[in-house]
Amino acid sequence: MPAITVAIPTFRRATELRRLLSALGALETERQISILVADNDAQSLEGVGISREFVAAGYRWPLDYIVVPERGIAQVRNALVARAFADPSVRFVAMLDDDEWPERWWLEELLVAQDKSRADVVRGTILRVYEVAPPVWASEWDGVASIHKANVYRGIIDGTGNVLISRDCFAGLTEPYFDPQFGLTGGEDGDFFARLRKIGARFTWAEGAVVYEQVPAARVTLSWALLRAYRTGNSDMRIVLKNMDRPSDLIYEIGKIIGALLSVPILIIMNCATPSRRLHGVRKFCRAAGKVGALIGHRYYEYADHGQR
Repeated sequence: MPAITVAIPTFRRATELRRLLSALGALETERQISILVADNDAQSLEGVGISREFVAAGYRWPLDYIVVPERGIAQVRNALVARAFADPSVRFVAMLDDDEWPERWWLEELLVAQDKSRADVVRGTILRVYEVAPPVWASEWDGVASIHKANVYRGIIDGTGNVLISRDCFAGLTEPYFDPQFGLTGGEDGDFFARLRKIGARFTWAEGAVVYEQVPAARVTLSWALLRAYRTGNSDMRIVLKNMDRPSDLIYEIGKIIGALLSVPILIIMNCATPSRRLHGVRKFCRAAGKVGALIGHRYYEYADHGQR
């Protein structure tokens, strides 16, 4: 039976990390698993301290922890992958963010889906749990809406929260696997999966592999949502610029930006009477603006002053 490491990047989320480790301790599985925590705060070392608490209390699974002094989510993911696969028996890494926690059968659902499909990457469902109820206009927005196969999966996986990754797919990539240029901007996961698609990696979805994610009150404000739309567009265009094969790819993307900007007034008028889509045109404008920013060399550092994700 192949070994699996559950890899957790963490940054100043003590309460959330305790909740996640407790939920992992309650998993229903007979698989050979271990837990690995990477603390990206070399000053307070909250993640290390919490990991030690669980080990001292006789934690159910083997639990290891490392410190990644250089800030950045890409740097942390690279350190997690390197430590996990230093053990030759580890065949899969399952990544969870520190503000997530799984249902009891989460890991089994991921592994069953992988076994049936022989996919290199399997993603599961993320159900958002809100500190305060989001306004109706935010119900479909990135970072607020729950993530299901039905509403996002078209053969594309671009996030590393609740994902199972095979050791084999890393063999076709050059290091660093997660680009440090995206460390404080976000988008390192989208770039990683874009590169995997280019080398023919196979992807699938496990709808029954459910995790929950805490959404703080600050994330359901209009300012956060619009900045998130800008950042998403900014990182998406940077991924395109990095991975495009032909000049025509860039021309195509510029055409999409122009089309998006031209459609904004129409969308605002069309959706003004529909509360859930009233700001759809504004969001589209912000995403397009983020792409334009990337074209002229601007990077938006969403995580420069905050915790990861």
